[in-house]
Amino acid sequence: MLSLSRSALIASLQDKTHEALGKFVVPEQPLAILDFPDIRNCGDSAIWLGEMAYLKDRFGKRPSYVSRAGDFSPEALKKAVPEGPIFIHGGGNFGDIWVGHQDFREHVMEVFPQRPIVQFPQSIHYGSAERAEKTKRAIGKHGKFTLLVRDEESFDFAQKHFDCEVILCPDMAFCIGEVKATDPKFPVLAMLREDKEQVGAIDFSAYPDIPKEDWITENRNEVLLEKAKGVVSAWLNLHPSEARLRKLDAAAHHRFNRGITQIARGKALVTDRLHVHICSLLTGRPHAVLDNNYGKIRRFMAAFSGGTDLSYKARSLEDGIDWARAKAAEAV
Repeated sequence: MLSLSRSALIASLQDKTHEALGKFVVPEQPLAILDFPDIRNCGDSAIWLGEMAYLKDRFGKRPSYVSRAGDFSPEALKKAVPEGPIFIHGGGNFGDIWVGHQDFREHVMEVFPQRPIVQFPQSIHYGSAERAEKTKRAIGKHGKFTLLVRDEESFDFAQKHFDCEVILCPDMAFCIGEVKATDPKFPVLAMLREDKEQVGAIDFSAYPDIPKEDWITENRNEVLLEKAKGVVSAWLNLHPSEARLRKLDAAAHHRFNRGITQIARGKALVTDRLHVHICSLLTGRPHAVLDNNYGKIRRFMAAFSGGTDLSYKARSLEDGIDWARAKAAEAV
């Protein structure tokens, strides 16, 4: 495969995103986005900011209604967005690993039958055939659900099991564009999962010189402060829906910036997180890629992001660290 520059790869994936998604956004219609990721994972905030950037850059639009899963109001949505598509935040939670998100999107289908619902790009994974069948029934009953997916395996699964339009689309975080990062502090930084998608316990004792971290730890008070800053300057003049959106955007920006600052500390990285891979591409950091427990990262790289010398598909942790050390030495 011909290796692309970082700029060319990002621009190409932004164009592919618009090709897949553009027909669902009607310039003169308001729109809603549901399931804002008010969680510690910086990658989910990167996706949200990419969704916002896509709407702004391509259409000059802001959503008229947003909600988290826990404060969703069908009545408020109907008032703010009486017609047109309802969008659901993208990511890697379509299936039965993060079942709360799946329950929420199926609830939205039930509440808004025959109203167009567009799922921003997702990765799909089901461990239970019964749970997949439940989703199939919800989609079939709804009748106007569109599913965007981030890899060929998810595309094939959805086409086989679900009666809806299925479209292959890159991850929305690429719509953020190139990001300037601070100077590194370590030759190699390991960013490895500590949640339900990790492959298993990793023995890192052979690498005492390499920091090993994840990016799901945060100072909750700092996030609350950023939410307040998002609306405090002109809160008296804002429509309540815009004030709400600014508050959530501020939290997403805070988490995203925390993640970028964290990964920028390495000249080169080793990771099993998809959005450390994506954010490393956005910042231009070389990185060795392991995988999560169901192949999400390599599936995405095969479909979209593997065509650059910045990333390397490591065969093992040792292989990935050796590659990252070599890349860090080149950068001296």
